[in-house]
Amino acid sequence: MPRGDKRKYTDKQKRQAEHIEDGYKAKGVSSKEAAARAWATVNAVHGGGEKRGGSGYGKPENHEPMRKGGRKGGKATGGRKRSRSSSSTRKASSSRKASPSRKSSRSKTTRTTRKASTRKRR
Repeated sequence: MPRGDKRKYTDKQKRQAEHIEDGYKAKGVSSKEAAARAWATVNAVHGGGEKRGGSGYGKPENHEPMRKGGRKGGKATGGRKRSRSSSSTRKASSSRKASPSRKSSRSKTTRTTRKASTRKRR
């Protein structure tokens, strides 16, 4: 079978690749690169073509590669210096640091009183 042949892929896999490719194109990725990324994702999910006659046939799908893109988002802000963040972000961050949550302090006292009351009973 020639390289790049899609005969061993199911209709579902082809639809998935097309949908992923459209998403990349919408983000401004070139058509050729979008197709390559889409088929790479489909291969990672399914382990290759799933029609009979190959090692990928009958294996469960691994959805982790589909989730990976969503998890990767937002990593850029982690390394940003405080001076580069917006004033509202700095204000929110400082207010969270200044006042501890009431809820957590209440639950701690409840726990300690419960422990003390159980000790007295024994």
